[in-house]
Amino acid sequence: MDVIAFLFYLLHSVARLYAIVVLVHVVLSLLLAFNVVNARNQLVGMVWQVTSRLVEPVLAYIRRFLPFLRNLGGFDFSPVILLILIHAVDIYFLLPMTVPGYLM
Repeated sequence: MDVIAFLFYLLHSVARLYAIVVLVHVVLSLLLAFNVVNARNQLVGMVWQVTSRLVEPVLAYIRRFLPFLRNLGGFDFSPVILLILIHAVDIYFLLPMTVPGYLM
């Protein structure tokens, strides 16, 4: 049973890492929108491409099903919904499964 708990702990860690990637994507998109950082910088461009490839497909899926979140006052709230979903799945499904003896 410890192997199953380890697998759920690994999924918990992946969910936390993905939440950090979403936050980096949101902060970087704001910094690019307000011209705080230059998109032509190689490091910024590389981080932007990596985070966009990881986050944008999921955000596009959320935007397709909840189109009213796209422009509420000029802000896109789909990353907020994604972070809420990630944390809800993590807290209510993945984290309890890492406790030894929970599956018995």
